Amino acid sequence: MAAKRFEDVLVWQKLRDFAVNIYDDFKILKDCSFKDQISRASVSISNNIAEGFDRRKILISSDSYILP
Repeated sequence: MAAKRFEDVLVWQKLRDFAVNIYDDFKILKDCSFKDQISRASVSISNNIAEGFDRRKILISSDSYILP
């Protein structure tokens, strides 16, 4: 069955957990620049999946519209 929300996609769920682990593992790191970069990168992956999922939904729904 197809996922109706991006939160239902298994890979997004695993990446969300991965991002939480990254935040927890690197919270005591002194190098703020690296910590910020690795944290943003871990969240970026799941954000891209969510954005792509919504874009796919828009493309599918636009197929049903009649354009003048």
